[in-house]
Amino acid sequence: MSQTNGKMRDERPNLSAEVLEYVKVNAPRVALTSVRVVDGAGAPARENQTILMSGGKIEFAGDSAVAPSHADALVLDLSGKTVIPGIVGMHDHLFYTASSNRDAQGHVPAPGPFVTEIACTAPRLYLACGVTTIRTTGAIEPYTDLNVKKQIAEGRMPGPKMDVTGPFLTGAGPFPQMHQLAGPEDARRLVRYWADLGVTSFKAYMGITRAELAAAIEEAHARGLKVTGHLGSVGYREAAALGIDNLEHGPVYTDTEFLPEKQPDVCPPLPRLMEFWSKTEISSPPVEEMMRDLVERGVAITSTLPVFELSVPGRPVLQQRVLDAMCPESRTSYLTARARGVFMGMAESFPWESLFRKEMEFEHAFARAGGLLITGPDPTGMGGVLPGFGDQRDVELLVEAGFTPIEAIRIATQNGARYLERLDSIGTIVAGKDADLVIVRGDPSKNIAEIENVETVFKDGIGYDPDKLIESVRGQVGIR
Repeated sequence: MSQTNGKMRDERPNLSAEVLEYVKVNAPRVALTSVRVVDGAGAPARENQTILMSGGKIEFAGDSAVAPSHADALVLDLSGKTVIPGIVGMHDHLFYTASSNRDAQGHVPAPGPFVTEIACTAPRLYLACGVTTIRTTGAIEPYTDLNVKKQIAEGRMPGPKMDVTGPFLTGAGPFPQMHQLAGPEDARRLVRYWADLGVTSFKAYMGITRAELAAAIEEAHARGLKVTGHLGSVGYREAAALGIDNLEHGPVYTDTEFLPEKQPDVCPPLPRLMEFWSKTEISSPPVEEMMRDLVERGVAITSTLPVFELSVPGRPVLQQRVLDAMCPESRTSYLTARARGVFMGMAESFPWESLFRKEMEFEHAFARAGGLLITGPDPTGMGGVLPGFGDQRDVELLVEAGFTPIEAIRIATQNGARYLERLDSIGTIVAGKDADLVIVRGDPSKNIAEIENVETVFKDGIGYDPDKLIESVRGQVGIR
């Protein structure tokens, strides 16, 4: 934002006719008055607030009694409503892992599961649900993701701001769409190549070796970029010692370091890992030592509770809005997989609820110990976690895990911005920051489920209509 003759100059992009179809508020200056504000920084909700926006930025945020004149602004009286910062989704893919890849018996035929890029529907759902910034956290079609980011930034398609993660860095893996690393130099080559093309973060995956991970981290850090990981072949403390910045999902589903039979650079069978964690307490000395190590080294943990909630029989409660968004094949596939009661190839009889509770316990303890907990739903699994809807569900599950609603909103906003090193522009409601705001009907500081009642989403001061965005993708998630 700059000034000309003492006035704010609007530097927002010109929006295409397609994007303008989903815009409901677009004025040079907008005043949100008589509103409750949850600022994202952890402060209690404040009543009777005014937020002024101009030039895509927050001009003022504070008590209505001391708000500057806004006679020239479009005034929206938001009595009884709440404004929160735009959600910063930290595990938000642009693809859909439809379980329709499976045959009638639930098996995935060779050469393995394929995932579908949903570059049209995913950005619209993220924005509709109040997610104004995302990190893609692993790409199947990185060229597509980069082009989507560009088109959104230029105002040619609706969607959130994007931190584009490069293609998965892995060895042998289950997805034939992933490149298999041939060694440390190959890892360096991929990091260099994709960084040159504009990728802004990287993700290590289950089959990576320690040498490949070390090379990728070194190369990324040399360019000021960060590396996260969904690991298995490498343990959490090993990865932390190598300098990894972030670990996905939490240890209950991914940290193999405690298995006595663990072999270097080899990912043990998932049922064996689940068996171990079903018998291990989060409060045990080895786990607490691992947690302290991560906190001391500044390694963030991404909470992805919605994708693991799918493992618990009967959860989540089916929502019509989610089913309506899916294409018919994806809807049938998800409902069939849910009824079959098989998660990650293992039966419903496995102690999934206990494991789910342990992951919640770890995340709560990690944050209480001073660790940086960030959040994103990982819209994958058996297909029941969708972009945007899953981000809202993650905030709700954080409250179920023991956080207050105010804390959960802070994790989903400020913490993500802090990790991305963008706290100067997003993540909290402060004058001078980007006007990325979500108007919610009700009070999510008291009832977190009301975070789903999104009325308007502002990105850079432009207000988008969530109902129109959601309706535009009805019946299409899973195919485009």
